Amino acid sequence: MDGNRNGSLEARLRDIEDRLEIYNLIASHPPSADTGADYYTSAVYAEDGSFDRGEGLTGAVGNEAIAAMTQTPGHRRAIEGGLAHFAGLPHIAIDGDTASVTSYLLLLHPDPGGEMRELPNHGESAGFRIHRVAANRWTLARTPEGWKIASRKLRPLDGSQPARDILEEALAGYRPAQ
Repeated sequence: MDGNRNGSLEARLRDIEDRLEIYNLIASHPPSADTGADYYTSAVYAEDGSFDRGEGLTGAVGNEAIAAMTQTPGHRRAIEGGLAHFAGLPHIAIDGDTASVTSYLLLLHPDPGGEMRELPNHGESAGFRIHRVAANRWTLARTPEGWKIASRKLRPLDGSQPARDILEEALAGYRPAQ
């Protein structure tokens, strides 16, 4: 387990500040992806950062190349169709000037084939469809400008081992010593 529960007040405060900055960094991903905010993506990834989306999906290396992914015609069409990234609360493990973050990500979009339904006081909707649920593993580095994304790995939660491996990494510090 990580944290500075028994550290000095200064160390504990730094840990809290780091966690808040990291929470905001991870929480900003969905709005940036859903608006195509390439300027934001470029700013939060390290210059040599990497994004590995797994087999069958394109990834990129370098903050500018990763940011450019938000401007591709396919991504723009997804945004125009109502793309919504929905992230779960991340697990954060800080080790000095590096951090590992594990989180869930759901990709949702309006369901044009869905049956119109009314929700009292909220209008009518055909609903949304969950396109994919994935596990994320983010590696962050502290820089003079704040925390930056050094790498991100994303794997679909489809029953395969790679996604489970990502999730198990978040629990590694809780395993009993062998």
